Amino acid sequence: MSSKPVPVTVKILDSEYRVSCPPEELDALHTAAAYLSEKMRDIRETGKILGVERIAVMAALNISYELLHGRTETGQFVDSCNGRMRDILNRVEQALSKSA
Repeated sequence: MSSKPVPVTVKILDSEYRVSCPPEELDALHTAAAYLSEKMRDIRETGKILGVERIAVMAALNISYELLHGRTETGQFVDSCNGRMRDILNRVEQALSKSA
């Protein structure tokens, strides 16, 4: 069960934001804020996109793409492992039926 959220200040791209977060998730929140800030800083440094709001939207799109792409790759890996496991199980069953 989660603890009662506490107010926390995180810094993202030179601005501070006050949010609520359960104490047991503070490290994850700070890691997420640092990651977002890094992505936004990378976008700002290209000089192609101006305005914090536009930078934030581009960072959100990039992070969303990373998440969805990772899910797709993970799903493909799981499917591949499941196929291999079914093949191994079939081979074991065949070997057991031949020895019986």
